[in-house]
Amino acid sequence: MIKGRGIKVIVSMIGLDSHTTGAEVVATLLRDAGFEVVYLGTNQTPAMIVNAALEEDADVIGISSHASNFTLIEELMRLVEKQGLTDVPVVCGGNIPPKQIEKLLGLGVAKIFLPGSPGDAIVEYLAGRGRRR
Repeated sequence: MIKGRGIKVIVSMIGLDSHTTGAEVVATLLRDAGFEVVYLGTNQTPAMIVNAALEEDADVIGISSHASNFTLIEELMRLVEKQGLTDVPVVCGGNIPPKQIEKLLGLGVAKIFLPGSPGDAIVEYLAGRGRRR
């Protein structure tokens, strides 16, 4: 069985973050592991990401953050709650300082993957926690 079969993941950068490498690597990794990946790319607002999650009936929202976009992630979490998507885990990856990690986890972000996180760990985590699991 392919681990991600049946799990749809939104992968996006938020705000003006244009560091695409991490998100592109993770999107490819997830696709190769059998996930259905909807890659939104750069310059996405929290509302655009949440709307895509609703329209695509996504099981996971993945945000790549390599800039000071933490207030946008906070807004994303408010919109996730407002739209009733609290059963859709939001995961973040990138260069996120420890203080911000604590704050984001406190707001409901399910998991933070820092640079160098093993691909297998990302696949296993999402395969076990996607909404349809």
